[in-house]
Amino acid sequence: MNSFLYVLIAVVAGIVSGTVFFAIYKNTLKSEKEAIEREREKLLDDARREVEALKKEAAISAKDQAYQAKVEAEKEIRERTRELNQLDKRLRQKEELLEKKLDQLERREHDLTKKERDHHSRERVLAEKEAHYSQILKEQLLVLEKVSGFSSDEARKELFRRVEEEARFEAAKLAKRIEDEAREGAERKAKEVISFAIQRYSSDYVADATVSAVSLPNDEMKGRIIGREGRNIRAFEAATGVDLIIDDTPEMVTLSVHDPVRREIARLALERLITDGRIHPARIEEVVEKVKREVDTTIREEGEKAVFDLGISGMHPELIKTVGRLKYRTSYGQNILQHSKEVAYLAGMMAGELGVDIKLAKRGGLLHDIGKAVDHEMEGSHQDIGAALAKKYGENDKVINAILAHHGEVDPICTESALVAAGDALSAARPGVRRESIENYLKRLEKLEELAMSFDGVDKCYAIQAGREIRIIVKPDDVNDEMCSIVSKELARKIEAEMSYPGQIKVTVVRESRYVDYAK
Repeated sequence: MNSFLYVLIAVVAGIVSGTVFFAIYKNTLKSEKEAIEREREKLLDDARREVEALKKEAAISAKDQAYQAKVEAEKEIRERTRELNQLDKRLRQKEELLEKKLDQLERREHDLTKKERDHHSRERVLAEKEAHYSQILKEQLLVLEKVSGFSSDEARKELFRRVEEEARFEAAKLAKRIEDEAREGAERKAKEVISFAIQRYSSDYVADATVSAVSLPNDEMKGRIIGREGRNIRAFEAATGVDLIIDDTPEMVTLSVHDPVRREIARLALERLITDGRIHPARIEEVVEKVKREVDTTIREEGEKAVFDLGISGMHPELIKTVGRLKYRTSYGQNILQHSKEVAYLAGMMAGELGVDIKLAKRGGLLHDIGKAVDHEMEGSHQDIGAALAKKYGENDKVINAILAHHGEVDPICTESALVAAGDALSAARPGVRRESIENYLKRLEKLEELAMSFDGVDKCYAIQAGREIRIIVKPDDVNDEMCSIVSKELARKIEAEMSYPGQIKVTVVRESRYVDYAK
């Protein structure tokens, strides 16, 4: 009984406590639910406010974009309108221009129609007048025949005779006048052609000599060149045909011979022997033979190069080789191959100016001194020797005449021969080609500067361009610009009167003021 009561009491207590706990839990859930509801309401309010703000921002942005698009559209419309206005303006201008041209064409057409009508009417009037005049002439002819007693054929013959006499007299006067004008014009044209050719062609020159000097590394080499009892020098002279001069000149020997090809072979052979160091008769003969073959090849190549550079074709190979030999030939210090090429260029330029055969002029210019390549081997002038060579190797008569006539010993038979002679004179006479001694050269420069310094107001003077120009610097305080011109003219006249010189001398007077200061 007691245990049942305890159980009942425990059950009742559990129920009461469970009820109380349930009530407390229910109240707690209700409170949490209310809190959640309040939080949800708060979140919903925040969301609504954010949505409203976004709507306002979107509306503002849309208005800005719409306004910007409107502005751009208005701008584009204005530009298109302006372009359309310009295009419309150009179209109106073109329409006006076309209307003017149409009016002009209509007026021209009207004028042409009027002129055509006038032309037809004039032709009709002229035909009528011609018929009338023909009738009058016939009547007058009959009257004249009766009065003069001559028939028309006899009168015509008499008239022709008198006209012929007058024509011959007038023709003689005209021929004389034309001859005088032609002579003056020919001289002027010749000067123009020559000056033009000289201006177009420019070439450098190196003066050559008839002897060659070979440098030695030391004086002991002279003894080795001579050899025991002179066997080496005898072998060298026998192999080359050149005189080898060994004197007291330190570290140098001289080769002397008239044949330039042999001299060149000897020079190259001696230089190789000196470099090699083995100098004995067998070696000398070996080196000389090798150098001969090389020089022979060089001669052929130089001849072929000269012919190719000038555009000449159909020349005999032996004649080309003879042209190459001119590379080692000099005249008054002037290399003959270079001189011959220059004459060919000058003659060709002048032939082009005159409208004659350029190739023939160049061919004659290249071959005009061909005799000098072998004039030491046979008797006669280089013109005769060259003409014989050209004839032997099939050159035509005009080229042979150019060779013979370039020094005026025979008359030229064609214009090209005269041009070759002129080119030869130009090439040989221009300043710097012919050598003069150093003493005469220095005296000429000193005399030139002395004449320049003799004028008042001259501060400094310099002879330049190998004596072809004198440059004078005057004092700007003593000589004005007008006086500079007078000084240049008077000095030029004084040089012409007191000096002898090749070509011409340019006189340049410089007047200059300079002011210099320094910033410190």
